[in-house]
Amino acid sequence: MPIEIVGSNSKKFIGYNLQTAKTLDFSNLTGIVEYLPEELYIKVKAGTPLNLIEETLEKNNQQLAFEPIDFGFIQNGKSNKGTIGGYVSCNFAGSRRFKLGSVRDHILGFRGVNGKGDIIKSGGIVVKNVTGYDLSKVVTGSFGTLVALTEVTLKVSPKKPSQSTIAIHTEDLKKVSQLFDKILNSSNEISGSVYIPDEPKSKKFELNKNQIFKFNDLKYEGSFLALRLEGDKKSIEERKKNLAKELELNKLKTSTLDIHQSVLFWQKINNLELFASTKNNVLRAVVPLANNEKLMKYLKNKYKYYIDWSGSLFWIEVADKDEKKI
Repeated sequence: MPIEIVGSNSKKFIGYNLQTAKTLDFSNLTGIVEYLPEELYIKVKAGTPLNLIEETLEKNNQQLAFEPIDFGFIQNGKSNKGTIGGYVSCNFAGSRRFKLGSVRDHILGFRGVNGKGDIIKSGGIVVKNVTGYDLSKVVTGSFGTLVALTEVTLKVSPKKPSQSTIAIHTEDLKKVSQLFDKILNSSNEISGSVYIPDEPKSKKFELNKNQIFKFNDLKYEGSFLALRLEGDKKSIEERKKNLAKELELNKLKTSTLDIHQSVLFWQKINNLELFASTKNNVLRAVVPLANNEKLMKYLKNKYKYYIDWSGSLFWIEVADKDEKKI
């Protein structure tokens, strides 16, 4: 018998609608089972809201390093991060993905029930306790097709004391692709890298880029690539000097966002606010790095999009009745 598993329904609009005989609602299966800040892990029930987990971690200056994406803004322009079970099931990670891994890389263990009613348990509270097959890797991203999650154990990490964002203003797509490649191979611990191009002048899309990314220290309008540095202030300043030589920033127009603007900037990126309340379709495409320049050239002036994961992840808005293939 087909069964749909739901929590807060925050991601129900993703993909196709399901036709099922029954619905299994996990929205009341909430609560923090165990949290030991000094051991850097938290164990929660699958229906626990992401907001509750983040608020709990914030009290100890800790975070979920995979940087959860907030899909609520796409749906209705408001925050709705959903539940931890939904994140594990979808495996959608934010801008730190290329540096620190996806959701599955931060799961220590889980409990759940399979289609036969068997209770499945895998992993432990620390990595060294994991023996045999690491089922956490298989279950994460399975969209609820393998097991109904009841409990999840996650790694947490300390928050960095400071951060700064460097914006490189350029519309040269070949240059953008080269910068992405240099950033990926850099030893300067860059924890975020996105490219936000100008929007197409079309009535099919809401032109909100300049409004959303309106920052005092963003000196120029137009397309820009942004990279993030996190750590203590002294380390950040040293890495900025290294990157100035490595990326030849003296030949480019740049802006620098301080910690307050930087935090807000990356929140907007991971909230997908560029597509807030859109009535169009939004595509999520992961491409080989070698193909990002080719795809950028195809999308230019035709689609509203931006690129995350230092060139690998494209978020593309497509008009509802657009029949062109991407």
